[in-house]
Amino acid sequence: MPVDENAVDLHRFRLLMRQSHNEDHDERDLVLVDEALSLWRGPALSGADGAWAEAMRRSLERERWTALLHRNDVALRLGHHEALVAEVAVLVDENPLDERLAGQFVLALYRCGRQADALRHYQVVQRRLAEELGVDPGPQLRELHQRILTTDPTLTPPGTDATTAAGRPPAVPRQLPAPPRCFTGRAEHLADLDAALGHRGTAVISAIGGAGGIGKTWLALTWAYRHLDRFPDGQLFVDLRGFSPEGTPTDPAVAVRGFLDALGVAPDRIPVDPESRSALYRSLVSGKRMLIVLDNAATTDQVVPLLPGGDSCTVLVTSRHRLHGLTARHGAHPLSLGVLTDAESRALLIATLGPDHVANDDHATAELIALCGGFPLALGLVAARTQFSPPLSEVVAELRESGLDALDADDPTASLPTVLSWSLRHLTERQRTAFALLGIAPGPDIGLPAATNLTGLPERETRAVLRALADSALIDPHPGGRYALHDLVRAYAATLAQSLPEPARVSALQRVVDFYLHTAHTADRLLAPHRTPLQLDPRAPGTHIDPLPDRPAAMAWFDNEHANLLAALHTATTRHWHHTAWQLAWALNTFQYRRGYLQDQLVVWRVALDAATHSSDSAVRTTTHRLLGIAYADLGRHEEAIEHLYQALDLAGHHLDQVLIHLTLSWAWAQRGDDQRALSHANHSLDLVRALDQPRWEARALNAVGWYSARLGVHDTARTHCRAALALHRQHHDHDGEATALDSLGYIDHHTGRHRSAIRHYRRALDLYRTLDHTPRMADTLDNLGHPYAALGQHDHACEVWREARELYREQGREADAERVQRQLDALGEP
Repeated sequence: MPVDENAVDLHRFRLLMRQSHNEDHDERDLVLVDEALSLWRGPALSGADGAWAEAMRRSLERERWTALLHRNDVALRLGHHEALVAEVAVLVDENPLDERLAGQFVLALYRCGRQADALRHYQVVQRRLAEELGVDPGPQLRELHQRILTTDPTLTPPGTDATTAAGRPPAVPRQLPAPPRCFTGRAEHLADLDAALGHRGTAVISAIGGAGGIGKTWLALTWAYRHLDRFPDGQLFVDLRGFSPEGTPTDPAVAVRGFLDALGVAPDRIPVDPESRSALYRSLVSGKRMLIVLDNAATTDQVVPLLPGGDSCTVLVTSRHRLHGLTARHGAHPLSLGVLTDAESRALLIATLGPDHVANDDHATAELIALCGGFPLALGLVAARTQFSPPLSEVVAELRESGLDALDADDPTASLPTVLSWSLRHLTERQRTAFALLGIAPGPDIGLPAATNLTGLPERETRAVLRALADSALIDPHPGGRYALHDLVRAYAATLAQSLPEPARVSALQRVVDFYLHTAHTADRLLAPHRTPLQLDPRAPGTHIDPLPDRPAAMAWFDNEHANLLAALHTATTRHWHHTAWQLAWALNTFQYRRGYLQDQLVVWRVALDAATHSSDSAVRTTTHRLLGIAYADLGRHEEAIEHLYQALDLAGHHLDQVLIHLTLSWAWAQRGDDQRALSHANHSLDLVRALDQPRWEARALNAVGWYSARLGVHDTARTHCRAALALHRQHHDHDGEATALDSLGYIDHHTGRHRSAIRHYRRALDLYRTLDHTPRMADTLDNLGHPYAALGQHDHACEVWREARELYREQGREADAERVQRQLDALGEP
């Protein structure tokens, strides 16, 4: 017989659920489903065994579970999220992989103002689904997560106005400090930031790096204020105090707390856990067009918790460290800030002092710009003092005399030495010592081999130290593995070096100077293998020279290190290492001659002459006067040249020394236009050398006699001597001498009407000079080569070689020769 549905709990449960699904009002729906669920008083069919009973129990439990989930949906629609959170939390623990239940729990948490907890639970479910089932959350749960990230207003519970989930009205923060008043320049950097802003689709993060006082914050703020319209949802700013007087960087959790306050989150809604804070912060800014400026960061780890979620925000990070992790892991766009140009420095002074103040003393302004080296903080400090002090010239005089001390101040933020000192806090003791030693290292820059000798560390450790100093913006990496310090930073490092023990400083300098000397000597032997080698003193302990495999490597090394070699010579002189100073001058001679560094050569041999006065070796003094005489003659200072050469002759005790001096005198007299006296000295040198077993120098003397004979028109004698010289040079593989003899034969053939033979000789000489990288001789031979071309009517070839000669002469500062060649071109109607 039929049974009344109300008499059986299961039938009544199903009836109530059908009525619930047909109900149009959520309030009535909730009453019906609650009544239906109340009929469940324990497991169905308790006490019954067997497969049928077990299958029936599972089926009935699914019905109850579906009803329970329906009830949660209705309660959420009615705004009962506060009560629901505790109830659903228990169910979630029992059913961690149910995505519908997870969505209800996440939404209830969010509506209770617990955004961080909501997002965290989503991540828990996402991870468990991946680990246990190998799947991602379904589209409904993913959509809910995205809507929470973007603070979708449709998620707001019914019966409330548009408030934030934290219970406050949405806030639009405007935290940027005032823009810098006197900002100038940096056009390229501003353009780079503009370009980065245009790359939408990912969060735009620009990391502005550079030394303390270089103007990183000024650049960030200036750019920010020029683009405020691009960030209608507000701007957040925090000084992370990575490098500041306090010495302790800001905890990122504290910075996040400040951002949450600015975003309108009520204090009682801010999570205690740092990760939850960051998650809440990311959820609040996700989808918003905001600018976030993270100023003065110490490390990447300090920055990461402050990065926004989503792809709509722009972040500017400033730091003295190169935040490689931020670039590698978060796609930050690195922007390195250097010194201002002279024009930008002048513009900064005009903006600070006014155009009249600057225009009143152009000389002082130019000197101030040079002394500050484009360092914005230094320029700003001096300009600030000038506003309340005597004329600019007096302030500049103090800076000239006192150096870095003139840029000190009681206010630590206005003291360049203090600002620079903050960069040292994050360095190890070894890195600080290396930085101090770099302050006293000779030369404008330094390569890894020299730095390894300076520090006394293994090469691998030196490389790591240099990288750390570069990452801290204390030294600037240059192409070719070289590093340099700004002059003011170098001055600060030099003051730190004074606190090192004297033996440590002296040993470091000895090692690096010996490195330059011994490597230069090796390079010189490759450039001029026929030159008599020096007997160098043993290297300082721990010194390692740079291995150079061949002549091109030697020339390249000299090119890279020339300025440092001159500085090493100065160091040796000031420390009274006279023997080292003289040997450095000797090692530099071939290179400087082949590069045409005539003024440098004169400076070097003047220093060498002072060093030679402390030597008991008369040969050292003889050689010094001879080479100093060459340096003077090269510059057209003939009286001084002849004087030093005759002093050398008076000192010469060895016949070979006399040969060399007479050869040099022949050349010096020819420079003065006296070819007859030049020939006399050349003949004297030939007579002397024939009594010696010195074929190389005999060849030089033969060529000299031939050359000056040709200059005097005695061509047969000239040709005979120059051919003999050529044969000797080739026999002894002296390519420099061979090229000289070929050039002489070219001159003789041209002046005897054998123009095609002259061209062949000049071309062979030119090939050898190019191989030797002997640019002064290349220029002379190119000049000579144009004449037989012109004589044969081959004007195109003549103009081609003369134009090349003219450019080489100009590069070498030989303006008179360049003007003479220009006249030759003019005569052929060529520009």
